[in-house]
Amino acid sequence: MADAPLSPIAAFARAHDPDRFLTALFMPVAVREAFFTLIAFNHELARAREVTTNPVAALIRLQWWRDAVAEAAAGQPPRRHEVAEPLHAEIVSGTLAADDLLGLIDAREPETEVEGIPTREAFGAYLRAGAGGFGVVAGRLAGAPPDSLPLLQRLGALHGLSGVLRSVPAHAAQGRCLLPRDALAEAGLVAEAVVAEPGLAAGLVAALAEEGGTMIAKAMAEPLPRAALPAALPAVLARRDLARIARGQPVPRPRGAGDRLAVAWAAFRGRL
Repeated sequence: MADAPLSPIAAFARAHDPDRFLTALFMPVAVREAFFTLIAFNHELARAREVTTNPVAALIRLQWWRDAVAEAAAGQPPRRHEVAEPLHAEIVSGTLAADDLLGLIDAREPETEVEGIPTREAFGAYLRAGAGGFGVVAGRLAGAPPDSLPLLQRLGALHGLSGVLRSVPAHAAQGRCLLPRDALAEAGLVAEAVVAEPGLAAGLVAALAEEGGTMIAKAMAEPLPRAALPAALPAVLARRDLARIARGQPVPRPRGAGDRLAVAWAAFRGRL
């Protein structure tokens, strides 16, 4: 029997965030479409800075989404947009909470700062609020117990770290650098130099990946309820990616069989 065709929002999620789409296949069926919608929403937030040439324009795009979420929460009609419409439906149904989504929007504001992210502490806060916040919302969707959400946030933040580190060249092509300025200074670098020549940051990127690899190994060794597992599966990819980045190896795009099987095996055995 042929596989059922993907819904438009699922196809959008697969096209724009294949890693999270892969993990979404292990979410409970009842909330899978909502998770695809969350993935698509998160992608649109990331695009706010990617597709604009100045911080003000990025903030305007973030405000557009803030207004769309608030309007859905207030029961107003949906905005005509391929992601805003299904997002509106999930908010109205109560599957996604407006406050959670507004938090994810707020978490993107550091990406709009002209001066970048100043310190390692601010960088950690950015990762916990953004990718970590995504992990928390995903956990709630999956039915994870509340006491597992802090671990999901930590795992999500480390998944976010792997994404930032592998994206240094892509960010440079957009004229920006998300590596913390104090860490750059310790390495004898400035953001402008990394934007001009991303390879200059290779040593720092490898060091941050090694730190992250140690942290994610410890986090993944902690007990995690089975209900929380689908929301934690991106950490499987993050651990593999951080190891690659620490060795100076590229992250494969598209994912190879090894990465896909690692996610499937974790889901099958019920632990990371």
